Amino acid sequence: MGTELDLPTIASSLEGSEYEPERFPGLIYRLKEPKTATLLFHSGKVVCTGAKSLEQVKMAIEKVTKQIEKAGIHIKIEPKIEVQNIVASSDLGQSINLNAIAITLGLERVEYEPEQFPGLVYRLDVPKVVLLLFGSGKLVCTGARKPQDVEDAVDKITIELRAAGQLR
Repeated sequence: MGTELDLPTIASSLEGSEYEPERFPGLIYRLKEPKTATLLFHSGKVVCTGAKSLEQVKMAIEKVTKQIEKAGIHIKIEPKIEVQNIVASSDLGQSINLNAIAITLGLERVEYEPEQFPGLVYRLDVPKVVLLLFGSGKLVCTGARKPQDVEDAVDKITIELRAAGQLR
């Protein structure tokens, strides 16, 4: 929000907010609609998580801003919203052999330790995202900054797996 925030004052006036600076440096404020969590930091930085669209982010930030102003704290600037991390899930439509895929995709971009985590971690350079692949064929894409990055990453892994004979 661009201005230093008095988190103890905000916490005492925002019903339901969580502020325990010895455990986490930010104030956590959850909304039921849209279902989001907004993290406010002393520096004035704000992080909104859980939104399903940019419209929901805008709605959540607007609600939080109004609640803060209702508490007597004036927000001097219009918050600038910047998408930093889109998390999306997809399904390849069939189960996959993660051991074979780990070998096929090459060790330089793959992490696969099934004793530690049941998914294969695959890092793409373009788009710069991380894919988590599971034996069920489900996958999670994280780190995207725009929806097209997710689509490109899923297309890319699908093409690579088909070319390697790992996907019908």
